[in-house]
Amino acid sequence: MTVPDLVLPASVAVLLVVVVLGGWLLWRGQRAAEGRAAHALATARSEAEELRGRLDALTATLEAAEQQGRAEAAEPEWVITSIDQPEPTTPTRIEGRLFADIVLRETVVKAAALGHGVRRALTPETRNRIRFEMRQESKRLRKERQVTARRLQREAAARQRARLAAEERSA
Repeated sequence: MTVPDLVLPASVAVLLVVVVLGGWLLWRGQRAAEGRAAHALATARSEAEELRGRLDALTATLEAAEQQGRAEAAEPEWVITSIDQPEPTTPTRIEGRLFADIVLRETVVKAAALGHGVRRALTPETRNRIRFEMRQESKRLRKERQVTARRLQREAAARQRARLAAEERSA
């Protein structure tokens, strides 16, 4: 046998080995992923059971306290405040210099933002894009007006034909 005769069987053998190896690696990866998922599920279930037990204990404590008339003993030690109810603050007086500085900075920032927007709006690319979109919209509106005008002309002609037919029948 010559080398060219052996190329095809050798390439098929190499391809077969690669496919088998790839399949084995995929199978092993799948098994590892299943193991990780099973472990995560077991962990989540155990945590849920623990939380259920703590909740049952707290519920029993609260019910016992309510039965004894000591609802204050069952109140938590901490309170989560609500975001929509801000703490009341006393207004503080701002010095004249600080107020002027704040107003001046805010004005400068707004002017800079406006200048940037105007400068960007006046670039040739933006003007060309606006011009293009305006032409497209004008063409669309013109076509729409033509379609409406044709429809109205057809309706007017149909009404006129109907009126003439009615006059011929009555005459």
